[in-house]
Amino acid sequence: MSEIRTALDTLYASRSLQHLNNDPLSFCHRYHDPEDREIAAVIASSFAYGSIVIILRTLETIFSELGPSPRKYIEHFDPRASLHTFSRFKHRFNDGRDLSALFSGMQQMVNQAGSIGSFFQRGHNSADSDVSGSLNRYTTAVLALDYSSIFGSENIPPESCFPFLFPAPSSGSACKRLCMLLRWVVRPDDGIDLGLWSGISPAQLIVPVDTHISRISRYLGLTTRKSADWRMAQEITSALRTFDPADPVKYDFSLAHLGISDGCDGKEMSRCTSCPIVRICAQNATK
Repeated sequence: MSEIRTALDTLYASRSLQHLNNDPLSFCHRYHDPEDREIAAVIASSFAYGSIVIILRTLETIFSELGPSPRKYIEHFDPRASLHTFSRFKHRFNDGRDLSALFSGMQQMVNQAGSIGSFFQRGHNSADSDVSGSLNRYTTAVLALDYSSIFGSENIPPESCFPFLFPAPSSGSACKRLCMLLRWVVRPDDGIDLGLWSGISPAQLIVPVDTHISRISRYLGLTTRKSADWRMAQEITSALRTFDPADPVKYDFSLAHLGISDGCDGKEMSRCTSCPIVRICAQNATK
């Protein structure tokens, strides 16, 4: 395990700003005001699913319409104008109504609590071992907001894909995008993550599990599970806590970009020669 820790610490220390440019988090770094960064983080993480090329293209489309201050856009959000502006918006199975509903929900959270972070922390318990309960309460509260200005009815239509943006650990979902949001805003500002929300300990965070993290974590023996679900996310995080109990998800960015930016797919072995974790990778040992 010491060899794995050394490799992970080395990987963490060598995180590249070039990787940041190939990450949805880069949109948050376009702004200096913490209030703008918070709004940008919620939007960017919400649509961080699918291929990175499509994600970045989608986010460019969104942010090009928000103007110089995403926070002010949300404060002055106009449902009718948004539905018109984003009438042709599509990101896989989410459409312009889902995007407008996200804006509406964010406006209501800001109006009620002053910020998204304060709204989230209404349901957060600092005594919990992780953020499972906090995420369950957060998604329940968000989906209970009033979206009638978007959907024309008190309840979210059953055919709407908007709830996909707010999954819950109680459903078994890995909640990758919400865990990613929390990593961005809770971990200290280190040039990559943003350090926007106090009151939540980095020790409580759960690693955002996507195809890259689930595959590479299996290579490293951090999980034995095959399904990328909440239990896998907890198992990987538990393993990472043995290396850094206070900040286990600090390794997420660099591990994920072995796949996102460096092309690790478990098949093309020519890429392994320059991989910083090749010596501890079980997949390499089997080839």
